[in-house]
Parts: sequence; C-alpha cells; structure tokens
Amino acid sequence: MGIKFRETDVRAMGRGATGVKGIELREGDVVVEMDLVSETDTLLAVTEHGYGKRTDMAEYRQQARGGTGVINVKVTERNGYVVAIKSVADGDHLLLITEQGLLIRIAASDVRETGRAAQGVRLIDVAEGDRVVAVAKLAEGDGEPGDDDGGGAEPDATAGETPAGENG
Repeated sequence: MGIKFRETDVRAMGRGATGVKGIELREGDVVVEMDLVSETDTLLAVTEHGYGKRTDMAEYRQQARGGTGVINVKVTERNGYVVAIKSVADGDHLLLITEQGLLIRIAASDVRETGRAAQGVRLIDVAEGDRVVAVAKLAEGDGEPGDDDGGGAEPDATAGETPAGENG
C-alpha cells in the first residue's frame, strides 16, 4: 500500500516527540520507505525477488495522512515484498543491491511504466536464497559515461590553511 499526502500535513516537532501517523498499517504490514515526490516524476517500486515497476504519480490520489492508502504493488510469491520506493525521472540511474552482494546499475527509463496494482518486470536476476535489500538513486552526473566533471570541483588552494598568527 502507498499513501500520498502533503508534507505540510506533518507539523514540526522536537526530538522527543513521538510523531504523527503517516499511514494506517494493517496486520503484518511495515513501512518500507518514504520519499518526497514531484508530480512530473514516476514512483519506482522494487521487490525483494528483483521485480520493479514505475507508476505515474497521477495514479496516486492525494489523501489526508493517517489513511490506509491505495495499492502500490500487487505482492505475490513471484515478486515478493516491496523493499524500496524511489521518486524517479527518466534521466535517473539506480543501484540495486542484493543480500549476497550482487550489484547492478539500471536507468530508470529502462523500467516500464505500469499501473499501480501491477506486479512489475524483472530488473535483476536474483539467485535462489538471495534477495534485493537496497536501492540507491545515483546523484546526477555520478560517473555517467560522457561526464566531464572529473568527479568533483577544483580543490580550493586555501582550503585547510589558517591565517598567520592564528591557532587552529
């Protein structure tokens, strides 16, 4: 299940506060992840058996926080439980990581868009006894072929220096 509500529906609180309810969980459900979304992006859901799908944000109606949400992925024995969700655009790239250390990089645009209740398509071939445990969205320009940024900004010539006469 997934729920979309406004960030402003959650008021600012101190560290000691217990927070507010974002979604009403059914027996056996757990919150996997949350993400800030843009209406122009799609929501990528990835399951433990290596399946995933992208769904247009317009398919998720806005609700008040604390509701039960809407179906996000049809969970079956074939695809397994959802392990990650990410708000993605066509230019984004992702890393999928399995429990046994298999790592694969995919372009978000390579994942077919489907409806909310779909099971998804295979993103990574997961061996028997292995499962996807994490998905990371790469920062823009993170090692893409053709990147000219050389991996970072020019070093500052004065970085780490202190003015004469100051104790550092």
